[in-house]
Amino acid sequence: MPRFKVGLQLHPQHTSVEALREAWKRADELGVDSLWLWDHFFPLYGDRNGAHFECYTLLAAMAVDTSRAQLGAMVTGGGYRNPDLLADMARTIDQLSGGRFILGIGAGWFERDYREYGYDFGTRGSRLKLLEESLGRIKRRLGKLNPPPIGRIPILIGGGGEKITLRLTAQYADMWNTFPPASVYAHKVTVLRDWCAKLGRNPADIELTIEVRPDQFGELDDCLEAGAQHLILEVGQPFDLKPLERLLGIARK
Repeated sequence: MPRFKVGLQLHPQHTSVEALREAWKRADELGVDSLWLWDHFFPLYGDRNGAHFECYTLLAAMAVDTSRAQLGAMVTGGGYRNPDLLADMARTIDQLSGGRFILGIGAGWFERDYREYGYDFGTRGSRLKLLEESLGRIKRRLGKLNPPPIGRIPILIGGGGEKITLRLTAQYADMWNTFPPASVYAHKVTVLRDWCAKLGRNPADIELTIEVRPDQFGELDDCLEAGAQHLILEVGQPFDLKPLERLLGIARK
């Protein structure tokens, strides 16, 4: 089995700030490579009006609570974050974390987030157009901020759209994320490499991540064979980290 990185995504729903902080501190102590939160305003499963916390304010707390792992949003909803302000927020969290921040972003998909917070949901096409515009603005703003980020903030793009999302990944991103099954993932990797060839980008410069659940551990070998280099485990409340310990054990063999 090839070596791979291990990440953890905590679902910030149906939980408390105390439980989240305890989980990400413990994961950082275990030596996880990356820590993530989703960027939504409401629960995605279970009681849809249950407890939920905002991503970026949590990430600022995570930055000062941890010392090893990279951290970021998996992924920022591009339609409800002003790109220049997002770049400034990312720079500030990068400073708080000592240079460990990853700016994860996508086109957005959960309509309730937009509607209830007063943002235009638009269409899939309009959200992708906005994502492309936002990526350019983020890059420009990061170059203007004083002080700048501690290092070069990696950009991760989430999504598997072959005509636009993967083109934008080849054009702008340092990392790319989507989901199993491994057969679909392998196809998307091929499409991404094709876009890299068209745009003159070295595909080796893009780190390939994939989100997995504990019940998908049987697919790990297939995901790695498909090209995944960084496996990110999704965990909801209660935050049982035993599957994370198992995954770290596999990665360290």
